Amino acid sequence: MAIDIPPQWVEQVQRIDWGSVRAAVADYGPVLTVLRDTWDRETISEIADGHLFVRDAVLNEAIAHNLGTDGTIRSVELTSHEDGHLGIVCTTDKKYKRIELSGTIKEFVHTGEKSYAVYHVDKKKLPNHGLVSWLFSRLSLSMVERMVGRLDVSDRIPVDIKGNNVTVDFHDVLAASRLGTTEFRGHSLLSMVEIEGATVKEGGIMFDTHLNVPDDVKDALRAILKEKSAALQSSAGEGDGH
Repeated sequence: MAIDIPPQWVEQVQRIDWGSVRAAVADYGPVLTVLRDTWDRETISEIADGHLFVRDAVLNEAIAHNLGTDGTIRSVELTSHEDGHLGIVCTTDKKYKRIELSGTIKEFVHTGEKSYAVYHVDKKKLPNHGLVSWLFSRLSLSMVERMVGRLDVSDRIPVDIKGNNVTVDFHDVLAASRLGTTEFRGHSLLSMVEIEGATVKEGGIMFDTHLNVPDDVKDALRAILKEKSAALQSSAGEGDGH
């Protein structure tokens, strides 16, 4: 069962000097390093609040990073519209030149057991299915990088195209990420972040998120906070004595 974290506890987490905690609690070093490198304070606050808004500029930067140099597509520009439509303009090699697509996000889900996205493309006839598969797999991974960090896109990602619906299964790629391979008290860090849906808004995409933190993990993190607080009080006391 998912457990909500109180806002005041999230505020405490945001104020932590992660570098000091990592040095003081060596056993948790790898976990804290991954968390620090993956989430900034704004991101973890938004995820905890249940809604993470990712702007088009951030998405386009991530997409550009994930395109690589081996594919047909040379550049992609994504534009989110107020009516819920996602506009995609692809610049390709001479064979395809320029492709414009428009569609909607029907589903966008990540839980401990499954991670997938379903897009509906407005075109009555989709262009080359290989190109569409390659494009939407990169789009999907780019959309989750704000939550899980940089991903390895070298492996083939399962994509199923039925009519105008494109389903991308990116579960294995997320499982192989730093969050997916790092555990805290026997729990994968990746399993603690859930995505329940995504809505296209003007200028970006709003993800419905949920922090799923087991009780034993919360207890361990509280212990870290308590130890950090005690260390700060001790340091303050020593300063008063001089």
